[in-house]
Amino acid sequence: MGFCTFSRSSFLCLILLFLVVSGEDNARSLNDRAALLSFMSGIDSDPELVLGNWNSSGLNMCNWTGVVCNTAKDRVVQLDLSSRSLGGIISAALSNLSFLSVLDLSGNFFRGSIPVELGALSMLEQLSLSYNVLEGKIPVEFGFLRNLVYLDLSSNRLVGQIPESLFCNDSSLLEYIDLSNNSLSGEIPLWNHCKLINLKYLLLWSNRLVGQIPPALANSTKLEWLDLESNSLTGELPAAIVDKTPRLQFLYLSYNNLISQNGNTSLEPFFSSLVNCSNFQELELAGNNLGGQLPSVIGNLSTTFTLLHFEENLLTGSIPPSISNLVNLTLLNLSSNLLNGSIPPELCRTGRLERFYLSNNSLTGEIPSALGDISHLGLLDLSRNKLSGSIPDSFSNLSQLRRLMLYENNLSGPIPPSLGKCINLEILDLSHNKLSGLIPSEVAGLSSLKLYLNLSSNLLQGPLPLELSKMDMILAIDLSSNNFSVVIPPQLGSCIALEYLNLSENSLQGPLPISIGRLPYLQVLDVSSNYLDGEISESLQASPTLTELNLSFNNFSGSITKEGAFATLTVDSFQGNSGLCGSIPGMKNCRKKRIHHLVVLPILLSLFVTLTLCFFGYPLLNKSKRRRSAEVFGDAGGELSKEEEERNQMKYPRISYQQLIEATDGFNSSRIIGSGRFGHVYKGILQDNTRIAVKVFDPGMGVEICSSFKRECQVLARTRHRNLMRIITTCSRPDFKALVFPLMANGSLETHLYPSHRSSPDLSLVQLVSICSDVAEGVAYLHHHSPVRVVHCDLKPSNILLDEDLTALVTDFGIARLVKGGGEEGAITRTIDSSTMGSTAGLLCGSVGYIAPEYGMGKRASTKGDVYSFGILLLEILTGKRPTDVLFHQDSSLHEWVKSHYPNDLEPIIEEALLRFVPPVTPLCDAWREIILELIELGLICTQNSPSMRPSILDVALEIGRLKQYLANP
Repeated sequence: MGFCTFSRSSFLCLILLFLVVSGEDNARSLNDRAALLSFMSGIDSDPELVLGNWNSSGLNMCNWTGVVCNTAKDRVVQLDLSSRSLGGIISAALSNLSFLSVLDLSGNFFRGSIPVELGALSMLEQLSLSYNVLEGKIPVEFGFLRNLVYLDLSSNRLVGQIPESLFCNDSSLLEYIDLSNNSLSGEIPLWNHCKLINLKYLLLWSNRLVGQIPPALANSTKLEWLDLESNSLTGELPAAIVDKTPRLQFLYLSYNNLISQNGNTSLEPFFSSLVNCSNFQELELAGNNLGGQLPSVIGNLSTTFTLLHFEENLLTGSIPPSISNLVNLTLLNLSSNLLNGSIPPELCRTGRLERFYLSNNSLTGEIPSALGDISHLGLLDLSRNKLSGSIPDSFSNLSQLRRLMLYENNLSGPIPPSLGKCINLEILDLSHNKLSGLIPSEVAGLSSLKLYLNLSSNLLQGPLPLELSKMDMILAIDLSSNNFSVVIPPQLGSCIALEYLNLSENSLQGPLPISIGRLPYLQVLDVSSNYLDGEISESLQASPTLTELNLSFNNFSGSITKEGAFATLTVDSFQGNSGLCGSIPGMKNCRKKRIHHLVVLPILLSLFVTLTLCFFGYPLLNKSKRRRSAEVFGDAGGELSKEEEERNQMKYPRISYQQLIEATDGFNSSRIIGSGRFGHVYKGILQDNTRIAVKVFDPGMGVEICSSFKRECQVLARTRHRNLMRIITTCSRPDFKALVFPLMANGSLETHLYPSHRSSPDLSLVQLVSICSDVAEGVAYLHHHSPVRVVHCDLKPSNILLDEDLTALVTDFGIARLVKGGGEEGAITRTIDSSTMGSTAGLLCGSVGYIAPEYGMGKRASTKGDVYSFGILLLEILTGKRPTDVLFHQDSSLHEWVKSHYPNDLEPIIEEALLRFVPPVTPLCDAWREIILELIELGLICTQNSPSMRPSILDVALEIGRLKQYLANP
């Protein structure tokens, strides 16, 4: 500024200098505004809904949505538009925001490649573009962002190698790097001369990375969290790295191709290096090729150690007793290895242990009775070993035990009656042992069993105990291949949730009870190889759910027609019954018989009695019904019930009990469209032709019915959303309680996923994504936007109804929890109606297969439990497997089954999904594959064991909404 050198003009110079600087600042501010508007022009998902005030010419840009400016110069320093449902491309014009320090566009629908120009944002400290649809490579220019501290590009579709400049940057300030859940390939480009000295978090899980874990990570001495799970990494366990990173707390290396030291024979160097990590908490090494023995030095690890996954490896030798020094361990999984020796009794010192897996090894000796002293134990799996001796009586001390699997061992002696004290037990599998004697009535009466009871292939004898009828929530019972005798008790018909019943290869006699055929969910029945006789009950043939039946090698007689549930059966289901005949191909024909006059007479008498009742009895019956109707709806001047008062407050229409009777043809069984623990749902038509669904609660359930009815009324009274079922009215009286809903034209999602008359679902992938989006939106409303927050607790296909447009509505709030606060993501701590916590506390978990694992450990209901159930629903839709199919046959969850195929063995699952849901001729084959893969990944994320690792349902709804939008405009 040479023109300001004259002293007499100094004051004027100062004014001119101020104007010049001010003008430059104003120009740069206008430049920032132009950059934001250019970014807005690249958005194609109706930006007016989110960025409406960006178009306001009179509004300072620093007040625009998501924009933060510095106080001195009106320059944009933060742009946070995360989770705003924005779509389109990311404009390169953002690189003109030269003062920008925070850029967060995560959780949107941005597509295309990441602009390389963003590498010019020299002041950028935080960059998050996660959970979008971004493709292409990571820009090399990101390695030049010298001030970058936080980088999150996870859950996109990024490919190619990780830029070397990102990891080899001596002046880097990076503390957090998350590139997980993409399709990145090649090696991790961290060479010996690279020093990420500030790095604390490195997350690269679920990619296609190869090569060794870079030794240069040892330079990152501040490292706390390293997750390289589900890649194709090779080489030895990173003992040298761990030795130099004493702050390490979480190390996840599962599902790679790693080996141990000294030619895959020694684990001691690795565990010795872990001893230096004084705050270490979780170690996952499952699904590798790790050999050698567990060293005794494992007992010297930090007492903060809580979780060890070592399953599916090549471990040999015995379990070191020193592992009991890890007193805060909550999960220990050593299953599917080559371990031998006995189970150390010292393990009882791990008093906080909740889940303990030793299955599929070669362990011998007796089960230590000291295991009964682990008071927090919720799951114990010792199956598929060579254990002998008896089942310890001390297991009766395990009050939190939910799952006990001891199958495929050499256990002998009787089943201890003390197991009946495990009042929270949901799975009991003692099959394929040498157990003898009777089934103790205490064990047979365990009403807590919700998943299955398997005592098959033992030496048990005597009659089937009547107490089995108390298992009214059990899914499967297998008592096959024993020596049970006498008759099948009709009381088994009280097990109303039963889907699978196997009583084959015993010595059972007498008829097959009619009540068995009336089980509302029975799918598989096997009573073959017994001494049963009599005619086969028509209730079996009329079953709407039965798909597999084996009655072979008994003494049944009578005729069989190829109708109803028998329409798809072959003669193999009936072979070995010489007295049977009928129209099943391969079965002998029945000889026609003349109708005897003794049969005609009772029919004529029956018709006479019926006509008499019609003329003389019906007026009295009708009068009685009118009197009862007047009592419940207040026509006789009596006081209204609390439910009736609530119904009036909500201004529900009056529908009388008599109208419900007429609409449902007297609650005729042919009108039943659904059944559950609390009663049946009937379809009906009112006089004005309104089609309704009437949920009638079974009065025999006592106080539980009152609680469930009241809870549904509470939820329905307080929630309003397009994806939640609306109520028409309620009907309550001392002996009758019902809820009346609109009849959904397309039934439940269950009927579409498992149609009885087709081999595959009748829904397309587009429709299923839309349905899942509806469900997520409805649950998100319950969790985050309802006047009183609601945890549903029972998300499953049968509780999702579809209207005429296939819009999904969430229904059935019988075991929901209404809450006032307690934290969105944490456990629910305050229920509105504390009285419901008594008799129905056991119902919190929900339905078999959809129950979050923390519920199995006795944790209270939370929103993250619903997220888990939703994730199971996603995996069920995509795999075509009911969660209970996997659970019963493999003692695993659907999450674990899918994860065992992820990421390198998913192709069969994707191919099957394409065949079931996608038209055979389509130009979008690769796009369909990507969508199915994304949904599988979302299902796996939602069903992670740790609730804190699951996303909120809002994030889930956003992600599925993005896929739905893409399918609408591919």
